[in-house]
Amino acid sequence: MRGFNVSCLTEMRKLVAETLIKKWPGRAMISRHTVFLHLCSMKLIPEPMGRTVRVKAPATVSNLNCGFDVLGFAVNEPYDIVEVELTATSSIEIAAIRGCDTLSTDPDKNVVGAVLRAMIEATGREAGFRVIIEKGIKPGSGIGSSAASSAAAALAGNLLLDSVFTVSELVRFAMEGERLASGAPHADNVAPALYGGITLVRSYEPLDIVQLNVPGELFCVIIHPEMEIKTSVSRGLLDTHLPLGTAVRQWGNVGGLVAGLYREDYELISRSLVDFVAEPKRAGLIPGFDELKKSALRSGALGAGISGSGPSVFALCRGEEVAGSVLKSMQGVMVSAGIDFKAYLSPVGLRGAEIC
Repeated sequence: MRGFNVSCLTEMRKLVAETLIKKWPGRAMISRHTVFLHLCSMKLIPEPMGRTVRVKAPATVSNLNCGFDVLGFAVNEPYDIVEVELTATSSIEIAAIRGCDTLSTDPDKNVVGAVLRAMIEATGREAGFRVIIEKGIKPGSGIGSSAASSAAAALAGNLLLDSVFTVSELVRFAMEGERLASGAPHADNVAPALYGGITLVRSYEPLDIVQLNVPGELFCVIIHPEMEIKTSVSRGLLDTHLPLGTAVRQWGNVGGLVAGLYREDYELISRSLVDFVAEPKRAGLIPGFDELKKSALRSGALGAGISGSGPSVFALCRGEEVAGSVLKSMQGVMVSAGIDFKAYLSPVGLRGAEIC
């Protein structure tokens, strides 16, 4: 993060930062921005200078096959940038949206407006915001477009409102953006968009976010077909009740994946990347999904599946070299099918929302 360095803090702040790092699960993978967020919520770092804050937040892959609505991770790119100015008015103005012409500038119809309004109401302050949104993540892509904007808005709003909220509370506010976008206030995208790394939503009531270990060789390939799938439509395809046998198999994979991440057991991770709940219902929405997945596995991917609600397809890989081979194979499938697409290759991103 620009301008943030533990060495620049007071001795007290250094001690707090070191304590956080020592106590945090998976502490070897903790990012400086996470320490920053916690120091900010504890009022142990100075408030940002000026009345305008620019925050970027990354794309995220949610579900990770077996963890519907509870697992997600960040990637390094693409990302959204949200610039927020604190104003003396009591209104929220979305002055511009760059990089996308399909989103509304009406704050009541935009996730950023939903997040900031909820924050103002929670503080009880007479405050307003002027917002500029720079979209690097296409809406409806399945890689956390609404979550990135929501997370960036939550962090920016908190910094301008004297950092009164904890990170967990910021997740709650960002979930209001998801409620507007999809009809369901889920946290599997906004949590990694704020924290970075891999996160588990252990509980929604009360909200309990757990940061998981990130194995050092874990890379991700994302193929985004140039089409949009509305999250609300994709969620509507899912069963509201599951047979007990299906649920048991899914629980086993979630447990296996979490254990594999902590043990850095890539074979266990691979065996656990199986989805019995969402993928069977959603795969038909994505052109070429079956062949994309098969090509990724043939090229050495640990596993592959639908990112969020789709249409993006992700593949987790051990090492950048394998990820490069998987990327070429999946690109070949899309080219042969004549489908326009975008492709990304990234390690699992350790950095979440941050000042830019």
